[in-house]
Amino acid sequence: MNEPFTLTPKEFQTVNSPTFNTIATILETDFHLPRDALRPNVALDQLGLQPLEQLELVFAVEDAFRLRIPGAMLDPRRGCITLQQLCEVVEGTHAPVSQRPLAGH
Repeated sequence: MNEPFTLTPKEFQTVNSPTFNTIATILETDFHLPRDALRPNVALDQLGLQPLEQLELVFAVEDAFRLRIPGAMLDPRRGCITLQQLCEVVEGTHAPVSQRPLAGH
């Protein structure tokens, strides 16, 4: 039986975000991970994802959000990428086009 866990306010905000829910759906659907194992502070390797699978997840997230994440931001070889970090990178990279700076301005 799993013991209940407590979320910090930041983690609570994360698990209720559309970004987290989209990533969680990818992990459930494509990687067959149980939803109750997906918490913001859990590292991808703790979920059993090998480095190649972590890259596949990043590619799936890029496709889902229609963005490109710079490799240096989420390199699985550095280890310990958490779902929280993945959400923060997506949200930081996924600014609406109208809010992105124009070239030369």
